[in-house]
Amino acid sequence: MVSHKRSHVENSAAHAQTKTRKIKIRNNPALAINSDDDDGDELSSADEGIVHTRAPHVDSMYLDTVDRSSLDFDFEQVCSVSLSNNNVYACLVCGKYYQGRGKQTHAYFHSINDNHHVFINLQTLKVYILPDNYEVEDKSLNDIKAAISPKYTDLQVSNIDMRCEYSRDLSGKKYIVGFIGLNRIKSNDYMNVVIQAFSHIPPVRNAFLLMPNIEKQTVLVQRMAVLVRKMWHSKLLKAHVSPHELAQEVVNRSKQRFKLDIQGDAFEFLTWLLNTLHIDLGGTRKKSSSVIYKSFQGKIEVTSQKLEDTEARSKETDPFVIDVAKHVNVNKIPFLTLSLELPPKPLFNDEDSDEEDKASIPQVALVSLLQRYNGSTVVEWQGEAKQYCLLELPQYIICHVKRFSRNNFSVEKNPTVVNFPIRNVPFGELLPKGSLLPSYGSSSNTYDLIVNICHDGQAPPLAAIVTTDATSSQTATTSSAPYSAGETASTHSQYLVYLRHAADGKWYKVQDLLVESTMPQMILLSDSYIQIWQRNNST
Repeated sequence: MVSHKRSHVENSAAHAQTKTRKIKIRNNPALAINSDDDDGDELSSADEGIVHTRAPHVDSMYLDTVDRSSLDFDFEQVCSVSLSNNNVYACLVCGKYYQGRGKQTHAYFHSINDNHHVFINLQTLKVYILPDNYEVEDKSLNDIKAAISPKYTDLQVSNIDMRCEYSRDLSGKKYIVGFIGLNRIKSNDYMNVVIQAFSHIPPVRNAFLLMPNIEKQTVLVQRMAVLVRKMWHSKLLKAHVSPHELAQEVVNRSKQRFKLDIQGDAFEFLTWLLNTLHIDLGGTRKKSSSVIYKSFQGKIEVTSQKLEDTEARSKETDPFVIDVAKHVNVNKIPFLTLSLELPPKPLFNDEDSDEEDKASIPQVALVSLLQRYNGSTVVEWQGEAKQYCLLELPQYIICHVKRFSRNNFSVEKNPTVVNFPIRNVPFGELLPKGSLLPSYGSSSNTYDLIVNICHDGQAPPLAAIVTTDATSSQTATTSSAPYSAGETASTHSQYLVYLRHAADGKWYKVQDLLVESTMPQMILLSDSYIQIWQRNNST
């Protein structure tokens, strides 16, 4: 009898406690476990305010069903059923994406129909057990959270170029941190090489790795930052990364100017990405307004004169000479890239030359191409005689070797080989006397090569070819149209990139998913198209 009364008293107390708890939840909805679910799911009146309780050991009940080999967080974060990007969860058992976690959502139905219970919110990185709908906090899931959105500290970033770090993915495949292959979705190889280049420019890379409040940035900046962070992550689930999300945003943001199924021009994409990122990062005309301008912007003086006002020439082959006695336009403009004009390839071979000479490929030294900017060479461009003089050199110089030219019928590629040293190229000698680079000393006049983007094979019939002036600034870039509808890139047209590791100075060839070590001498064998040079003693 006493036991029965005691049980009755305990039940009454528990009932009163539960009733009090429900009243508190109604007064303060934040106490309810469903209060942080922002998917907008409607709860029935019977479920309103009910807190799901569980024993402590229940937290890890379903965690053994998590299958990391099925997870891939590189694709666009949309529900696989509704195609909505609002409040998307990933099933950690099969890897599929579903929307919401309420009782009328696709994730809830998937948990019941397929008996998959562990889900993670791709934005908040909170893990829930469905259909019971309670949150799980377990350290064993930290690697999955890091795979979705890697985080870096200032100390990690400061030491990132100090050592060559090796790691392994889930399958045991060995990879070098930072030198990760990118999936080739269709014909996006021209995007992959530019993304690889950006991820190896230290100030640009570090800005993305340490970017605070990334959710407040534009979609393009968000996806670029996440991709760069994954490429430098030391605990990847797979030893490659897919640029699918970034590529989709590039297609949308550029209004179909760059596509996945049509091979575009790598330099045209690079200039578009430079300018777009600068604007998205809050950049203005000031050099210090964004990391893009801080890294790549220099200044050049352009002197131009109409051809009829230049000095008379005795022969048509003689170079133009600007007549200072007549009207001359002088402009000082900023630039982000320098274009290098290759000498035209010979149309016919000399009949007296031997077979070896006929089969040889013309060659030119990089130093000769740079004389275009020495302040004394005059070139013809669009009916004007122009003279270029570099005034300020940036921390990183982007050189564009103009290999492609278009006529009315096709696109031709200039196969001329550019010979260059990979270290201590004296760009500073092009500056006028007395304009030494400030605060860096004499060695800052030289630059080392860190990125070399090459084009392999023949030019496609109607490839997107850039027709820029000698310099490409943030406001002046023009290009021809890409492929027309229904046309595809040639299977013999491929972009690849050579990257230098800052820790040990070794070079790596990256061609989509292929990453392999290479000798520095092998860089000269490919047709260089875009080069990025780093100033010595730069920080």
